[in-house]
Amino acid sequence: MAAAMFSPEVAAEGQEPLLSPGEADGEDSGRDVVETQEHYKSRWRSIWIMYLTMFLSSVGFSIVIMSVWPYLQKIDPTADASFLGWIIASYSIGQMVASPLFGLWSNYRPRREPLVISTAISVAANCLYAYVHVPHSYNRYYMLAARALVGFGAGNVAVVRSYIAGATSLMERTSTMANTSACQAVGFILGPVFQTCFTLIGEEGITWKLVQLQLNMYTAPVLFAALLGVINIILFFSIFREHQVDDMGRQCKSVSFEGEESDVPDQDAEGNIDHVAVVAINFLFFVILFVFAVFETIATPLTMDMYSWTRKEAVFYNGIILSMVGIESVIVFMVVKMLSKKTGERAILHGGLLIVLVGFFILLPWGKKLPNIQWQEVKNNSIPRTAATEMLMPFWSLQAIPLPSNHTVEPVGCPVTQSWCLNTPMIYLAQYITSDILIGLGYPVCNVMSYTLYSKILGPKPQGVYMGWLTASGSGARILGPVFVSQIYTHLGPRWAFSLICGVVVVSLLLLEIVYKRLIAFSVRYGRMQEENC
Repeated sequence: MAAAMFSPEVAAEGQEPLLSPGEADGEDSGRDVVETQEHYKSRWRSIWIMYLTMFLSSVGFSIVIMSVWPYLQKIDPTADASFLGWIIASYSIGQMVASPLFGLWSNYRPRREPLVISTAISVAANCLYAYVHVPHSYNRYYMLAARALVGFGAGNVAVVRSYIAGATSLMERTSTMANTSACQAVGFILGPVFQTCFTLIGEEGITWKLVQLQLNMYTAPVLFAALLGVINIILFFSIFREHQVDDMGRQCKSVSFEGEESDVPDQDAEGNIDHVAVVAINFLFFVILFVFAVFETIATPLTMDMYSWTRKEAVFYNGIILSMVGIESVIVFMVVKMLSKKTGERAILHGGLLIVLVGFFILLPWGKKLPNIQWQEVKNNSIPRTAATEMLMPFWSLQAIPLPSNHTVEPVGCPVTQSWCLNTPMIYLAQYITSDILIGLGYPVCNVMSYTLYSKILGPKPQGVYMGWLTASGSGARILGPVFVSQIYTHLGPRWAFSLICGVVVVSLLLLEIVYKRLIAFSVRYGRMQEENC
């Protein structure tokens, strides 16, 4: 690929321009300026603000996930696990609805507007969450509304991805998309860590009667998230600027940067987007998020059924395993930036899907030993221990489920109510850990490459709506994944569940083969530049 940008160090102090590659060699390229050093710094400061926004969006989801269930029980003892499932899903539903709307908004108005409004919605929703204990009735529905609005505010992910796609050259795109995904992953990892720190406040905490505010282990995390949101809004106004460059890195416009606009002609945006490639990437992204949602959801019930772990053991051990997977994913995000320069995004996406396929294939029951059977059911428990119930909740939320007072020993093993437990071989622990490692390797690869290819296929045209649909497809996958696995796993067992997942991934690989040659950058498709490592 032709070079799109020199580092700012090659430019002199002040406003001395960065030259295009041809001019740097003494050739007349017809372009006088690629980008001034000041524009370069302003553009990257704005991109860093987008990284922060992505991080805070993830923190907003994960910072309360461990405490949702005990807080729900405290404000409304009649709430059951099925309603908890709706509360957890409401975040993804809100994000799925909002993403295309914010994306459309960003296409026609400065991106600062949807970014500020969406973040303000998240701040208000977090404050609402802190006050759901105040009403005398319908508390559970206030909590549901609060989490849905937090998800709605998180629809700004589409605007973030759209801005980054428009503010980077093709050479910068893979690296910035990887950084964005890494910030998102770090947010998911650190959210529960922040929550754990706030548990030191205790369940009672401090009450500020004047404003009816209870500052405790349940409300402190969301108030902290609200504070971070306010800081983010301040940064939008003080540092963030609108920037757009073409695929070569030439400044197209700088809406908020001293009112300047460059003279790059609109012909770079001429041509039609390959909608076959767009639909294909949306489908592949849906599958990637779908299988990872299944992977997250299945962890606790699978290990409790296969290894006779108690709830506490399942939460603890899976917490360690999935934390390691999270760290592995961040490392992969960093490595994939360098690897893509040598092999190209399409080949890496293909390899990532193959790794995910192998991960789920290994997870199939292969041995002869059957799991231990749980013959005694938990009685008089407000939440029966069934796989369907447990899979409505992420593994970390299970740590707060108390055993009834008349119980001294928690039944463990594969419940006899799941008929497949009597004839399906167990999945050995080595299989499970190996699968975790492979899926933790393949998922981040597929995630980054999907976003990168998608943004390149769309080219210089406004990407807000398209990024909104991609984000919506991912949110839909995170909603349907747990529903799918809870039904198939409970009634048919892991062999059917993981076989169907393998089938879905195989279909995705076949689709990738069919559209492989179409997954190229907009500028490459219309012959305006050449791309290496296709």
